[in-house]
Amino acid sequence: MTETAAATRTLRPPDGYRLAASVGLLAMGNHDPCARFVDGTFWWATRTPSGPATLALRRTGGDLVATGYGPGAEWVLERADAVAGLRDDLTGFAALAAGHPVVAELAHTHRGLRIPATGQVWPRLLRAILEQKVTGKEAFRGYAATVRHFGTRAPGPVPTLWAPPEPAEVAAAPYWVFHPFGVEQRRADTLRRAATVADRLERCADSAEATRRLTAVVGIGPWTAAEVVRIGYGDADAVSVGDYHIPNTVSWALAGQARGDDARMLELLEPFRGHRGRVCLLLATAGIHAPRFGPRMPIRSFARF
Repeated sequence: MTETAAATRTLRPPDGYRLAASVGLLAMGNHDPCARFVDGTFWWATRTPSGPATLALRRTGGDLVATGYGPGAEWVLERADAVAGLRDDLTGFAALAAGHPVVAELAHTHRGLRIPATGQVWPRLLRAILEQKVTGKEAFRGYAATVRHFGTRAPGPVPTLWAPPEPAEVAAAPYWVFHPFGVEQRRADTLRRAATVADRLERCADSAEATRRLTAVVGIGPWTAAEVVRIGYGDADAVSVGDYHIPNTVSWALAGQARGDDARMLELLEPFRGHRGRVCLLLATAGIHAPRFGPRMPIRSFARF
């Protein structure tokens, strides 16, 4: 892979735009093998129809400079504004947010947050499946190990950056290959099934079609689909139904109730339809969570099985 940048593109974000908060939604923590900040520049590696590519985003004064590396450099540069969240449409949100004091305050405080839209399904789907019903540590371990096992070094000057794996390689792997990564057969099989239809999923016209096709895959439910389309399509209305924490967070923040189920969460979010997922992101960004009771979910290991 060449380290020579193919081209650059200068973007002009709106006043108050927050790069770290926005593109941080693309990374799984600070050590994501495919996306991370290095010395103030955000690096995002992916695969494109032209081959692997890396997009670098950095602030220069009031501008946002995008630089592409690798065979797919032109592809990522053309979509750099969407990846940075600059195509995020906040039309009507201010009026909706004004209807609740907590949401109104969060919308003002975090007005620089924008939802990215990568235009891709598979990279986020890979991560979302490995996040299903496990702790964050388990999810990251499985995700990082899977990327490094099946992926390739990303083009550009960051040696620790990896391009996501090709779906065909994941689809062809037996389920037991994932066991040393801490991934049990259920998630491994779901991932392999999703990989076999990844090409069709990438051709979906919009978030609604992608959601229908995603949830038709055995092992993929509303939670996984929402996690994918929110980032793949920049869907600000996508709500992660079935999450362990979000219903409680929404119920606590919007109604002062320490516990809530999916039905209560959707009821409280209904006034914000069109931006329900955005409200959930604002609550997460602000670090709001319901009081915690009882033991934490244990971390398991499947490496021996």
